[in-house]
Amino acid sequence: MDISALVAQLSGELDDQAFKASDLLAQKNSTEVVNEMVKLLEHSNDESKILAARTLGLIENNSEALDALLEAIDKNPKIAGELLVHLDGFDLSEKYVALFKLSLFGSFKVSSVAQDLLDHKEFNITPRVLKKAKKAWHHYENNVKHDELFDLKKMEVEELLADLQSFIDSE
Repeated sequence: MDISALVAQLSGELDDQAFKASDLLAQKNSTEVVNEMVKLLEHSNDESKILAARTLGLIENNSEALDALLEAIDKNPKIAGELLVHLDGFDLSEKYVALFKLSLFGSFKVSSVAQDLLDHKEFNITPRVLKKAKKAWHHYENNVKHDELFDLKKMEVEELLADLQSFIDSE
């Protein structure tokens, strides 16, 4: 089956063959498939977007699609958690701040998935990354209700930022 026919199976009304088509597209591991999946991230059907993200997460050479998937997560808050799950298949080493912001400002699911990625992926932490993370934290700190949940979050984040600072200072 050719790529366009498989992509068509992920567009619009999905049937029971959609996951199989996603798997087959991922196995092709080509720039053409990546480009088609990036286009599909802008489809009007949310299920098509989720399957595009799934396919991209399964493709070995998917780095070109990372920014497009992060943009789709921002543009689609209703399905952001389902899209975010598929970032696990990407090299996120340069996306610490983006994930940190999602962990702070996202819905419960988005925040949980982003935090899991932060906890289990490797990142390139530089003084600039730490500065941006601190800036995001201060923005969050100044724009949310200060209650018991905030106090817990504050303890966790300040410990995390201190650990990052120690890491940078030790290099």
